[in-house]
Amino acid sequence: MGLLDSVLGAVLNNGGQQQQQPQGGAGGLGGIIGMLASNPQLIQVVVGMLGNNSSQGGLGGLAEKFQQAGMGDVLGSWIGTGQNQPISGDQLSNVLGSDALAGIAAQLGLQPQEAAGQLAQVLPGVVDQLTPQGQAPQEGLGDSNDLFGMLGGLLQK
Repeated sequence: MGLLDSVLGAVLNNGGQQQQQPQGGAGGLGGIIGMLASNPQLIQVVVGMLGNNSSQGGLGGLAEKFQQAGMGDVLGSWIGTGQNQPISGDQLSNVLGSDALAGIAAQLGLQPQEAAGQLAQVLPGVVDQLTPQGQAPQEGLGDSNDLFGMLGGLLQK
């Protein structure tokens, strides 16, 4: 369970960044801990979304969807070395589309809006950790197994 602990640490670091920004509503550190504790599959789903073998098209496919939704700068902040810009569940729903979100929600055993809200809290930190040099690799991040290994290696340092 060391990898899950490491990923949780990365997500909590991201949650701490977001907590410094004004937020309108519940969430923050305690909300993220509770979210992951009640649904540990969330990290698996996120890593599955970012893998080259995902139905989302990996990080490149996700970047294209963010660009099409006019939110490329948000994803760019997660990849870059600066502070991660927050995203709301509604914004993420618009980026992913209702069909993709319904599939993700089914994997998590949640309603689509709830899944979008949880993904919005976790996704920035995971993308940030998988792109420590501030750039997305041209060939993508690899498949899901590669990503878990990469996250584990980065977060053990």
